[in-house]
Amino acid sequence: MARLIAALLLCASAAWGASRPNFVVVFIDDLGWGDFGCFGGKDARTPEVDRLAAEGRRFTRFYVNSPICSPSRCALLTGQHPQRWRITSYLNNRADNERRGLAQWLDPRAPSLARTLKEAGYATGQFGKWHLGGQRDVDDAPAITAYGYDESLTNFEGMGPKLLPLTLRPGEEKPGRIWADAERLGGPVKWTLRSEITTGFVDAASAFIDRSAAAGRPFFVTVMPDDVHSPFWPPVADFRDGKRGLYLAVLESMDRQLGRLFAKIRADARLRESTVILLCSDNGPEPGAGSAGGLRGHKTQIYEGGIRSPLVVWAPGLMKAAPGGEDAESILAAFDLAPSLARLAGTRHTDADGEDASAALLGAGAHHRAHPLVWRRPPDRKNWPPALPETQPDLAIRDGRWKLMCDHDGSDPRLYDLDSDPAESRDLSASEPALVGRLTKAVLDWHRSMPPDAALGPAKATAKKKR
Repeated sequence: MARLIAALLLCASAAWGASRPNFVVVFIDDLGWGDFGCFGGKDARTPEVDRLAAEGRRFTRFYVNSPICSPSRCALLTGQHPQRWRITSYLNNRADNERRGLAQWLDPRAPSLARTLKEAGYATGQFGKWHLGGQRDVDDAPAITAYGYDESLTNFEGMGPKLLPLTLRPGEEKPGRIWADAERLGGPVKWTLRSEITTGFVDAASAFIDRSAAAGRPFFVTVMPDDVHSPFWPPVADFRDGKRGLYLAVLESMDRQLGRLFAKIRADARLRESTVILLCSDNGPEPGAGSAGGLRGHKTQIYEGGIRSPLVVWAPGLMKAAPGGEDAESILAAFDLAPSLARLAGTRHTDADGEDASAALLGAGAHHRAHPLVWRRPPDRKNWPPALPETQPDLAIRDGRWKLMCDHDGSDPRLYDLDSDPAESRDLSASEPALVGRLTKAVLDWHRSMPPDAALGPAKATAKKKR
């Protein structure tokens, strides 16, 4: 029956295409909450994203479901907690995945937003970093198209056609190659300057959009640049001093390259009125590179700086609110996007842990969560010297204004009022024992309901916790 319904939807897609929105999800790598100008950043020029925000809407209390890449991407695609699929840290080689209790790749039986929309008649394309299977010596993972995508183009962390990076520094005449072993993970392979790979993904996505529009089909496109992940390879003319300088140069270059895609959609009247662009990051910034905008923590940590992401939604033909506004009330997370976009497409994404926040995304009112948000740290990041010398809490829960963090057994609780203290500088656990007890029980109940990972301890026995 499900296949029959999907076939009927596909046959009707040409007739429905004009009334169903297109979706472009841009998922940036290792971006800080405070890096874009539209989120208060002062050090980089990001006019393309800033214009997108001025014509759309900013969400300042948006989260990802993990502070590290692979599980964050898993939550976006599945609409579920990544722990359900044993994707709890970045996927690496086989031995390291086994040591940390991780799956080797995302099970293709997992729910997939791409599959949900494809079955509803959408053309589906993935362009950019995948990192959900097919990396290092894991060369037998499913192809990206096994998850509901019609087409894919990835980097060195995915199975299928790919762009691989050439590196070039000032003064060098011949570029070098990195990740050459990834050629065995599928092809065709095209070698491209690392500083221009985002353009390669944008151009592939643009061509896919043209073909989909010509066929009268709505489209769902994910664009996931390697930027702004280290190592930093800006255009040769833009090289700057220091880690932060190189990061900012890559960020500005990425903004220019993504602007090609935004301009294409903006210039086409039909696409402009029917397309939703959503742009965010997969986790917080690498220490010493991006800026969390005054929030505590960074990539790999379940403090706000590691899990809060800038979100921009652009949909001039569908937005209910005035352009350039800010939603500072809705508490949203990446796993909400699957049920939300499915709802906007007139279908349903089943078995989602996330909530339908489609009305909030289009500015029709704030989203008030029915359930709190919960996190578990990556198993290999209890600490991470020298970047992360202090031991980290294992679990976190946000319920309204309150955020509690604790260890796997509920010990060492710390409580923050994020409305008055978004920087998590004042631990209120001693003055709110009843609230601590309720939230600790809730996060432990969730934690124990999920498949376990290796929960590795600190790298140094002498490492101390820091409040």
